[in-house]
Amino acid sequence: MKQFVAVLLATTFLTTGTAFAEDAILAPVVVTATRHAEELASVPAAVTVISKTDIEQSAANTVPELLRNIPGVLVNDISGSKRYYTVDLRGFGETAALNTLVMVDGRRINQADLSGVDWTLIPLEQVERIEIVRGGRGSIMYGDNAAGGTINIITKGGGKEPLINTALSLGSYKTFQASVAATGTMDNLSLTLNSNYLTSDGYRDNSDSISKNLGMGINYDATEKLSLRLKTGYHWDDTHLPGALSQSDLASGVPRTATLSPDDFTKIEDWYLQGGSTLYLSGDSYVDLGLSTRSRSTDFFSFFSAGTYTGATDIKTFAVAPKVIINEPVWGHTSQLVLGTDFEKNTENLRNESVFFGSPSVASYKLRKISRGYYGHAEISLTDSLAVSGGLRRDQADFSFTSKDSGALESTEFDEALYTVGLTYRLAEDSSVYASYAKSYRYPVLDEMYSFFSNTLNKGLSPQTADDIEIGLRQQINPSLLVTANLFRIETKDEIFYNPYSFANENLDGHSIRQGIELSVKQRVRSVLLTGSYTYRDSEIDGGQFDGNNVPNVPQHQLTLGMQTDIFHNVQLNLDGNYIGKRQFISDFDNSHDKQDEYYYLTGKLTYLLARGSVYLAVKNLLDQKYSEYGVIDWAGEKNFYPSPGINFQLGANWQF
Repeated sequence: MKQFVAVLLATTFLTTGTAFAEDAILAPVVVTATRHAEELASVPAAVTVISKTDIEQSAANTVPELLRNIPGVLVNDISGSKRYYTVDLRGFGETAALNTLVMVDGRRINQADLSGVDWTLIPLEQVERIEIVRGGRGSIMYGDNAAGGTINIITKGGGKEPLINTALSLGSYKTFQASVAATGTMDNLSLTLNSNYLTSDGYRDNSDSISKNLGMGINYDATEKLSLRLKTGYHWDDTHLPGALSQSDLASGVPRTATLSPDDFTKIEDWYLQGGSTLYLSGDSYVDLGLSTRSRSTDFFSFFSAGTYTGATDIKTFAVAPKVIINEPVWGHTSQLVLGTDFEKNTENLRNESVFFGSPSVASYKLRKISRGYYGHAEISLTDSLAVSGGLRRDQADFSFTSKDSGALESTEFDEALYTVGLTYRLAEDSSVYASYAKSYRYPVLDEMYSFFSNTLNKGLSPQTADDIEIGLRQQINPSLLVTANLFRIETKDEIFYNPYSFANENLDGHSIRQGIELSVKQRVRSVLLTGSYTYRDSEIDGGQFDGNNVPNVPQHQLTLGMQTDIFHNVQLNLDGNYIGKRQFISDFDNSHDKQDEYYYLTGKLTYLLARGSVYLAVKNLLDQKYSEYGVIDWAGEKNFYPSPGINFQLGANWQF
């Protein structure tokens, strides 16, 4: 870790003086991750907004890479191929993918099965900004999957002038990426078109991938009071999976780039259609209706030490989300009221052929989930500085499982009631202190109640619930210095996890308690912007079979350091360093193994600005560290690793017409 700290400090010393810039680091920002527009300083939760400028200056190629520098967020590139990621908010470890709600333009993209979020659906060059709300507050507004936090990704829309944006890049491992996007506005109609193509051999053998994306968006202002919107997108990819290498494999001389799973693959075809309307009422009040449909097909083969499974799934999703936002004074005080309902239907057709410890089995099922949620949230400013907020949600979910082989039908249903309260005191326009409580939940996903190993059903799972308490501070000390701090505690009951000893998904028989602190700072010194964050997490299990043990894959210590500077008038330098502390291996709920090694890496990007574009060189893992972001204990008790890439390069350009 000392190496990347030294590089950052030395570069800063060579490129900066001591005077403060006059422009503010944090201008007033409006966020929408809480389902209605409000000023950032008024939200009683830990919120981070990644702006368009942040995205352009970053060396990241994907949205998860962009999230690595956010306090309280842990990102794992599982295979090292930039295809499968976990994004963990608040220390949920190996269940993070199912406890982090991700949306694109307000549309939920978490799948109803164990696949969670497919990050390749969101090409980074199409992203306008990203809003991250850590903690369970989003459960009231959005329902399932938001126990750890909510990420809302807002894509680019049409501008006033017609524009064509193009991007092209070449990189290590025969990586090639190209994208084209066109935007324009005519009278009351705005249009966006975009396409993206990516191919790469990957760092390891059998990690090659090809993906294609197409998208279109239309916004139409029918009248002064009524606006209509429509978006659609298509994604296709063919990805090979290198699998894990065991400790004994690596000790015997198997290269880090090798694979012992040369036949593993996944093929995906995904499309969606999203529409809606907004009707503006008196003042700033409005009614909004959102509808969406999605179809996703997956073919896969996977080898593991106890067998193989081969299969195909097809998931269709339909969702309706009407809501009304009322912005009217109450007894002379500024107030906001949000009332809405969510309806979502997911149907999964599944066929799986497995060989488990030498025993083959085949099964075909139709799995279905229908959920309904009703919610309300209100916020009122009691004084110019003090605001209180609160919300309620009632949620129901019906699950059914039909065997296509026997015709047998089984079902189960769940019902949850949630609430949240918050208090915010504004110290200044861009500064505030806050405290909040939120109750969150997570239902089992469809195939958590199905075993790919034995092709049998498991309806014994219960929903998990959590109590989330946090207090925090956002302090704009001066126009060039911003400090944030957040203390949190989440106590989860009936947490759903995969038990490696029973080969089944179960409810934890003890409570899991996650608590910690998240600190961040932004300091501008002349033309240099310095950023840093530190996260401390204590994630333990209280009671039951694993009493007193750490939650797997949750590091206690995490540190980020960053620097952006203008070397010359049209040359920019960006450096980002990440340190991830030791953590238990995935599946090591017994804590019977040594912790996985800490690791750190440094990323750099040098950009030459053109009149209508830029040319850049990005270097990942600048110090060529050998590490593994992801490690698993297998059923036999051996350590398995997914080696991460060494130093690698990307040369790219983008321009506008």
